[in-house]
Amino acid sequence: MNMRIGIIGTRGIPNRHGGFEQFVESIAPVLVERGHEVFVYNSSLHPYQEKEWKGVKIIHQKDREDKLGSAGQFIYDFNCIVDSRKRNYDVILQLGYTSSSIWSFLFPKKPVLITNMDGLEWKRSKYSPLVRTFLKSAEKWAALHSDYLIADSKGIQTYLWEKYKKQSEFIAYGATTIETPNEAVLTEYNVGRYNYNLLIARMEPENNIEVIIKGHIKAAHKVPLLIVGGLNNQFGKQLKQKYSSPSVIFLGAIYNLDTLNSMRFYSNLYFHGHSVGGTNPSLLEAMSSNALIVANDNIFNRSVLEEDAFYFANENDVATILDMQLKKEDHLQMLQHNREKIIQHYSWTQIANQLEAFFADCLQKDSKKSKTS
Repeated sequence: MNMRIGIIGTRGIPNRHGGFEQFVESIAPVLVERGHEVFVYNSSLHPYQEKEWKGVKIIHQKDREDKLGSAGQFIYDFNCIVDSRKRNYDVILQLGYTSSSIWSFLFPKKPVLITNMDGLEWKRSKYSPLVRTFLKSAEKWAALHSDYLIADSKGIQTYLWEKYKKQSEFIAYGATTIETPNEAVLTEYNVGRYNYNLLIARMEPENNIEVIIKGHIKAAHKVPLLIVGGLNNQFGKQLKQKYSSPSVIFLGAIYNLDTLNSMRFYSNLYFHGHSVGGTNPSLLEAMSSNALIVANDNIFNRSVLEEDAFYFANENDVATILDMQLKKEDHLQMLQHNREKIIQHYSWTQIANQLEAFFADCLQKDSKKSKTS
């Protein structure tokens, strides 16, 4: 069954922003190849301004975030949802709900509305108490007004059932195993293979960046820590000003995935501090890149990594792990297990298969409901 699919809730493709954008960049062309008509909404601020990308139709909508800050996201989502009313979609895939769920009543009635609920946004420490209260309401609106839900981790799936008594389909993000890393990128950052540690994250408190930095400073065994992530917010600027040194090196944002994966591949330890959310894309990319992972100890990370990582809860744990002087070559089984998980459970082909089958199943259920109502 060929479907007409609209994808809403991202800044657009090709990816210049984050996890949902990478998800769409990887999945949408595959669905097109399989005969489906796929439309992706792009912000007017996105650098890619063409009307098509790898067979995916691009719909540009006005985004005022440059003028209004976060409030501009609500206008952008409003514009996308209003446009969706005239497109005659079979399925609308809504990625996240932060600034779109207040417009839930505007979604067209004919298409099946499927929402990927993302992580527990209201737990993010960067938000004020007032914003967190709004996000709890937005989560509820999205959960209750969507026809079907997707959870990108088992932890989120359990939460949605316990909180809202709503079933959700577990469909994670994906990744591609790295076979030919580019060692030449290391010369640009003045490091050699396996003689540096790496952290890639948005500069937000819940990603435990400061905890990881303090652990490196506290450790007796000194290894350079390279930190990749945009430094344009206040928290990122404060971290750089406070901790930048020859052993704690802030590289800013790097968007080239091949460069990032090569840096992961040749790192000694890869630190993953994310504590809020579901199956994190950068974690899967680290697993696919042969990284020896040190992760924040929480249900989301443990459900993916299981026993194939080292875990920390605080800066003392980080320092202790560093002073163990771990070497990649001594933990090859961990690396292999994580690569096998990517191949078996998180390949983009597998994710596309799950998504396509779920769309078709939802449409079939919706059709049966219409006939019996």
